[in-house]
Amino acid sequence: MSVNSIKRILVDGARRLQFAVLPPHCLLCGQAGGAQRDLCAACAGDLVRNRVCCPRCALPLDTPAPWCGQCLQNEPPFASACVPFVYASPLDRLETRFKFGGSLAAGRVLSELWIDAAKAEPPPLPMALIPVPLHSDRLRERGYNQALELARPLARALGVTLRNDILVRVRATSAQSNLDADARHRNLRGAFVVAADAVLPAHVALFDDVMTTGTTLRECARTLLRAGVRRVDVWAVARAPKHHLSA
Repeated sequence: MSVNSIKRILVDGARRLQFAVLPPHCLLCGQAGGAQRDLCAACAGDLVRNRVCCPRCALPLDTPAPWCGQCLQNEPPFASACVPFVYASPLDRLETRFKFGGSLAAGRVLSELWIDAAKAEPPPLPMALIPVPLHSDRLRERGYNQALELARPLARALGVTLRNDILVRVRATSAQSNLDADARHRNLRGAFVVAADAVLPAHVALFDDVMTTGTTLRECARTLLRAGVRRVDVWAVARAPKHHLSA
């Protein structure tokens, strides 16, 4: 039995014990949770699935297409994107509770939702999963890296090596949410480097919680490719729809 299999058994056992003592409750509506998860079936059904999207960048589309217009105009450096949900209500409330409210229970639900989606439609498995790093200043301010915390259970469930020692954020940047596309790109230029002693796998997947314009993931992918990685995919929990990008 592999180390990952043993870890999964131990984690599953701990979860069953936890819910035997404290039954799950839905983090969105407060009702009883379902399937040993702090999310009820009704709220889970309200989550918007990203089923029709650009296969290259996962941008939600009205109709299927080989690539979206954005990718046709500006081809991304990453090979594919796996983002199972649209960033919309009520998932955005779980994300806010996790990222800014310190709710690790919300983060656990988000990871479990991603794992369920990956089991239903398995993405190409990389040799390593790399969470998008935070700058040390932001890490001290928040207390944890949300991408890393979400990536831990994903890597364990899928049997993929988690590598948070490869990519380093060396420059503190302004919040991306208030910037337009050009400003986002300038804001992130030179923000990431590959650790000097890092052993680079040939195929990696970058992981972030939410993919908005994709600027951060593009910059991370370029940094890894310049350092010698041969293929980079991107994974995230949710993808912002087009109207959100232009808001």
